[in-house]
Amino acid sequence: MNNIPVKLDTDEILKHLHLQNKNNELVKNIRELISIAGKVAKPKALYKISNVDNKNGDSLYISDIKFTSRVLRVNLDKIESVFPYIVTCGKELDEIAVPTDDIMISYCLDSIKEMVLRLARSYLNNYITKIFLTEQLSHISPGSPEVWHITQQKELFSIFGNVEDLIGVKLTESFLMLPIKSVSGIYFPSKIRFESCQLCQKDRCEDRRAPYDPDLVKKYKDKNPE
Repeated sequence: MNNIPVKLDTDEILKHLHLQNKNNELVKNIRELISIAGKVAKPKALYKISNVDNKNGDSLYISDIKFTSRVLRVNLDKIESVFPYIVTCGKELDEIAVPTDDIMISYCLDSIKEMVLRLARSYLNNYITKIFLTEQLSHISPGSPEVWHITQQKELFSIFGNVEDLIGVKLTESFLMLPIKSVSGIYFPSKIRFESCQLCQKDRCEDRRAPYDPDLVKKYKDKNPE
C-alpha cells in the first residue's frame, strides 16, 4: 500500500503537546511544521494472507516459516489464515530538517510521525476488516520475551522478501526497524480482542491499551489450555 491517505489534525497534535490554548512563536512554528509534514508524508504498508499450520507445542508455521511464541501459538490455535503486516510512517518525514538543538520542535516532529503511523495502521486494519469481511482483528507484534521475542522480526520480514525495496523499511542487526516509527506483526480474526498489554505489568505506560490480566497470563503458561 503506497497511497494511504493522511490528514493531520493540528488541534489534536497541539493538545497532545499541551499547547492547544497557547498562541506564541512556538505554536506558530509547530503549525508550520505540521503543514509541511502533511504535504510530504507518505506512509506505506505491506500485508499478506498467510496460512497457519504445523502447530506444535510453542511453535507454528506461517507462510511455511517457523515461529516460536507460546502466546502466538495459543491465539492462533483454531485459526487457519492470518495477515502478517509491516506499516511505516515513511522515510519522507525523516528528511524534514529541524534544528538539532530545538528539543521541542524535534519532539513535535516525533509526535507527527507517531500520528501518521497510527493513521496508516488504522487504515490497514479497516481495509483488511472490510475486504475480508472480518468482524474484528487482534494483533501480536514481536518485541518482548514474554509475548514474542524481537529476534523473530527476521522471520516475519522474510515473509515479504525485500521489505526495504518494497516500502523502505530496514531491519537493523538488533532487530529494530528504520524508520523508527514503523510497526510489524500478525493480524488475526478474534471474537474477543487480544492486547499484548494484558500480559504486561508495567504500570506507567502512555501506550497501554488494556489492563494487566493475571488470569490471561496463567492461561498462556498452561500447557493444556481449554
